[in-house]
Amino acid sequence: MEPVRRKALVDAALRVIGDHGSLAVTMSDIARQAGVSPALAHHYFGSKEQLLIETIRSLLRQLRSDTVAALRTARTPRARLSAVIRVSFHADQFAPGTIAAWLAFYAEAQRSEETRRFLVIYARRLRSNLLADLKVLLPADAAERIAEGAAAMIDGLYIRQSLKSAPIGIEASIALTEDYLNALLATASPSPRSGKGRPHRTTQGQMT
Repeated sequence: MEPVRRKALVDAALRVIGDHGSLAVTMSDIARQAGVSPALAHHYFGSKEQLLIETIRSLLRQLRSDTVAALRTARTPRARLSAVIRVSFHADQFAPGTIAAWLAFYAEAQRSEETRRFLVIYARRLRSNLLADLKVLLPADAAERIAEGAAAMIDGLYIRQSLKSAPIGIEASIALTEDYLNALLATASPSPRSGKGRPHRTTQGQMT
């Protein structure tokens, strides 16, 4: 039962953080949402801080798993770029509670070195996944510039989704990012590698 209960507590933490819009929640709040006692929650995680760290680890593992699955079915560098973009705006990631939880973790990263480290892992992984295929299509300097811009656009559109008065839907966010990518790809010189076979690679930064 331990893995089942640990997952139930992580899922409950995500829901409670999303409902509150911050990490100012108690172990009792989370345990109540999971249908277990606070004592059992402390038994499995030791402290609220450890449960919150496991919650962000869970979000990152799910995002990585979705990305790996999407890249596995994409056959060209351009298709792989589209796969990374679409996964970033996946319906599960775009759920209001999940968005609220991500924003709460970003706020916590200003105070917590461990939380900041996990968010840096996310940012590096997104950039790496974009850059790996852009380098096949473009010279290295252009690929790096476009990867940074696309990653910033993905994060910016994700944050804007939290604005209840002006949300941007999943398909609109994907379309805006694809338009940005298409416009820059059309004006950049192709890489000498773009006509050759693409080397094998996997997504970076696996979490355990």
